[in-house]
Amino acid sequence: MSELTAGLTTLHEADIAKHLVVAQGLVTRFVMLDAGGGGSDGAALAGTSRRFVSTVSTGSVRKTREVELTKTIQASGQGDPLLTPAQHTVLYRVRRGAQVALAVTDVFARQTELESLQARNITAPLQGEEAARFKGLLASASYISAFAFSAYLLSTIAGESAQLDGQREPDFLFDTAQDALKSLVGGLDAALHGAGDDATVIGRTRAFAELALQGLLTRKARFEHLGAFENAHIRVDQDDFTLDGFDAVPSAKSKPLTMSFKKPEEIIGNHIAKYQALKLAKMLMAYDFDRQMNPFVELGGFLFTFIGDGMPGTGKTILIQMLAGLLNDYCKMAGYAFHYENFGVDQISSYQGKSGQNAKSFVNNVLNPRVIGFGTIDDVDQVTAKRSDDRASSGQHEVTAVLMESFAGASTVVRGNATFGMFSNYPENVDDALRQRAGARWLVDGPQTREDYIDIFSLLVGKNHSIPLGDHQLFAGQEIQKAVSRSYGEHDRPKEDGLVAVWERYETENGKIQTLADVGGYLHAIKLAEPRFTGRAIKNITDAIKMRAMDVELPDAWFEKPDAFVHKSYDEKKAMIAELRGPVTMEMICQEINRYADSEFRYADKSDEAAVEEIVRRERQRERAIGEIERLKGEGMW
Repeated sequence: MSELTAGLTTLHEADIAKHLVVAQGLVTRFVMLDAGGGGSDGAALAGTSRRFVSTVSTGSVRKTREVELTKTIQASGQGDPLLTPAQHTVLYRVRRGAQVALAVTDVFARQTELESLQARNITAPLQGEEAARFKGLLASASYISAFAFSAYLLSTIAGESAQLDGQREPDFLFDTAQDALKSLVGGLDAALHGAGDDATVIGRTRAFAELALQGLLTRKARFEHLGAFENAHIRVDQDDFTLDGFDAVPSAKSKPLTMSFKKPEEIIGNHIAKYQALKLAKMLMAYDFDRQMNPFVELGGFLFTFIGDGMPGTGKTILIQMLAGLLNDYCKMAGYAFHYENFGVDQISSYQGKSGQNAKSFVNNVLNPRVIGFGTIDDVDQVTAKRSDDRASSGQHEVTAVLMESFAGASTVVRGNATFGMFSNYPENVDDALRQRAGARWLVDGPQTREDYIDIFSLLVGKNHSIPLGDHQLFAGQEIQKAVSRSYGEHDRPKEDGLVAVWERYETENGKIQTLADVGGYLHAIKLAEPRFTGRAIKNITDAIKMRAMDVELPDAWFEKPDAFVHKSYDEKKAMIAELRGPVTMEMICQEINRYADSEFRYADKSDEAAVEEIVRRERQRERAIGEIERLKGEGMW
């Protein structure tokens, strides 16, 4: 999301506060020119539907109107001299919105030459080409002011929008930023006349803001200097309001996360996946919001993308629920915003380009540098498509392209505040290039041993029984450190037949792997056996090795209170983590090579097996068809 973060500008309260006097005047009282009500002028002629129209031209005579928004809102209640909470909210947001809009205009003026032209125009009026450019920039700044004001109202006033029957859009003025705001406040004042209760006030305000935004977007082409603002990303932290150029404005704040969280002890088996999920949750919490960087990215070992694969029913969903639950709890403790989002098949659209937009929006939401983000793509083989698959929809191909670019494209910036997990029962159906962009492989194989099955049955059956447990120490096999070292130890030697053959042949010819030259030779031997084992595979393996070297158990005490770790400065966090770092060992290197290469061979074997089964199935159908044809010939029906 480099374009979102590259130009992120935070509006400070001091920049907003200096516009308070002007904004207060806009909600208290000001006089504006009234454009008139169009065809409603003139008195009706008795007994007819026609109106008397004066023969004297009054086109040059403009009426003025006093706008007193505070009184208009006050009159919408039941005659109470005090404002209700809803009325006060609308009034406060209008005033605050005007302040923010003027502060946003200041940012635009600094980014363009408007600021310098304004300064020069004060001393001596500009002439010729400069005067025309100044006027054009001023109009563009007015447009941006109106857009920011409308977007702010829509974003910060929660509720349902009312139907504004017959409501016309405001008479936009684009001479100066203040004129633009006057035209909008005047339009809102007219819309709120006669509102009888709080719900109507809020509904009409939101509907007016939506109408204003629509009107503004249809006029956008008139302004030639908006390019500087297109890629601007302006943030007001206090109001949780972000303006991303002229993108669609989120009309509501993100809802609190509702999902069924699972505790680590509720997952039986899947030791390495569970252990890495526990570590990843703590790792994400090391992110520093001021520096917008995570020490683990700098020191090595940060997990940006991973893929979890396994048979149906082995626990992929419960793993997602566990990681999301841990992050949610940690973020509550620290007072951070947490954003979880899943990209599913429901976001594949039949419209050209829409699926890609949905995927990009998903990635941008998770990568927002102001939140701790966790994004999942469940059943990634159904959401994306192999580039060689002609039967897949164009939407699936679009999503594949967006995810590949976002996970390891030229513009990808890893800040360490977010992670993406892809999950699939059939990872061999995922495009090779996308799958290799997953930095870690989590084999989600579920319960494996006799002890695992006793533990999972005992956990799921509950306690509403008096059946004895028998000769078994409950959950002893799930102790994470023992289970993980046992699971890692299983990768001292490869498991997949294809890789076992490479390993044995290499050891027979060259002896035990002991040096970096031996490691390179083994990797080259794997490459010869499996062409998909590319340079990216080596990077993923080295990242996994660094992660193992950073296999530091961040103490739970660090995450009990914010001041213990998460609220410390970036440099303090980095120093605390660096002290725990361990060395890289040859045993670790071999285990990680075998873990990763095993997964590649497993995917290739699965893919080949599926192809063989398909050929066998077709041949059987052909034999049956031949038999059926012979029978029909014998009966004279062929």
